[in-house]
Amino acid sequence: MGRPRTPLLDRERITTTALRLVDETGDFSVPQIARRLGAQTGSVYHHVEGRDGIVELLRERVCSAIDPGTLELAPWDTALEAWARSYRAAFAAHPRAVPLLMTSPVRAPRVLEQYERAVGVLLDAGFDRTATMPLIMALENLVLGSALDLAAPEMMWELTEHTPTPRLADALAAVGHGRADRAFEVGLTAFMNHARALLNGDLNEGSS
Repeated sequence: MGRPRTPLLDRERITTTALRLVDETGDFSVPQIARRLGAQTGSVYHHVEGRDGIVELLRERVCSAIDPGTLELAPWDTALEAWARSYRAAFAAHPRAVPLLMTSPVRAPRVLEQYERAVGVLLDAGFDRTATMPLIMALENLVLGSALDLAAPEMMWELTEHTPTPRLADALAAVGHGRADRAFEVGLTAFMNHARALLNGDLNEGSS
């Protein structure tokens, strides 16, 4: 029997299959990937460096949707805000990947390059080097939390007669649709205002 014209296994197919599993269930296993691709589990390991290698392939795939051109914009705050919005959109497309990717070290070269550029944006703007990573990490927390929020039900509070909450009910009714987007805008505005004040020397890095 001759070889199939299209190989059953390659890194792209493994990544695509793993991401589909994560989108469906929140996780993946190498045997699951092998079954879906009609291959032996051992054959998958010929193409990737175990589960950790697949996680990094997933990170590269999800992060490839982040527009790298955002970090070329000027001034620095325009670049950072645009990067945050693109970052959020990329992970909002695969919210179940967030816990998986955020609990393992970042090793993917393309992703590390993007962080390098983000640090460069802040340093070139005049931020002290001790402030750069806390700012990036805080922005990342906001972005990823919001990506998860986009995947949550529109109404996360189930009000009952047993627990009277008239003010909460009124506040929820006033929000209307798009609460996740509105919450993100509040958080991003607060973050950007903090970053500008920090750069201008209006507050110390540790100030609340």
